[in-house]
Amino acid sequence: MSGNLQKKPAHSVAEPTLADFKVGVDNVIFSVDTDQNRLLVLLVMRRDRPFLGSWSLPGTLVRQGESLEDAAYRVLSEKMRANNLYLEQLYTFGGPGRDPREAEDSFGVRYLSVSYFALVRFAEASLIADGVSGIAWYPVEQLPTLAFDHNEVVQYGYYRLRNKLEYSPVAFEVLPEAFTLSDLYQLYTIVLGENFSDYSNFRTRLLKLGFLTDTGTKASRGAGRPASLYRFDADKFAHLKDKPLVFV
Repeated sequence: MSGNLQKKPAHSVAEPTLADFKVGVDNVIFSVDTDQNRLLVLLVMRRDRPFLGSWSLPGTLVRQGESLEDAAYRVLSEKMRANNLYLEQLYTFGGPGRDPREAEDSFGVRYLSVSYFALVRFAEASLIADGVSGIAWYPVEQLPTLAFDHNEVVQYGYYRLRNKLEYSPVAFEVLPEAFTLSDLYQLYTIVLGENFSDYSNFRTRLLKLGFLTDTGTKASRGAGRPASLYRFDADKFAHLKDKPLVFV
């Protein structure tokens, strides 16, 4: 056996091509319509290709030197005004082929969408383009086919919003500072559905948790008995943070 071992020629392995990205922000803006007991989402009609003339979520490409959150707030400020609003980053959607422009770009640019979801009260949200075609509130359960993967983005946002109500004080971010338990219950039923809990159990469970403070004043609405007004106490809620709030 020869002592000279032949070295096998090394096969060069091509390095995978790194993706080049453009980053956009898309906002899933939910609105609670207490007059008609509906959960709505804000849609805009696209005025550019791709998907010219299709409904989509309000969105934008992130500008040079702009943070993702600043871009999300910029989109909000261009479409609506709201007194009380909750905004949180939702998810990053970046699967290959989610944007038709990827196939047209000779440099192979991928388009990422960092999505945010927001919650506002319908009565406190005014559209800047109110009365103009191309922007509208749609019931979550009656959405048209949206541009890109925005139907998927809305459904994931709806899923996260429902879960968020169960373990966080997000509901109190969009209610007035003083509210009745009926106001709170209505918000929950609009988002979670009327069968999530009956009002009596909801009220008993909520007051037992101890993070609502009776203001000592009452709200008179219609012919019924005046209802007590409550405030949310963040300090008393602190020990319940991240624990499911099951209203049963």
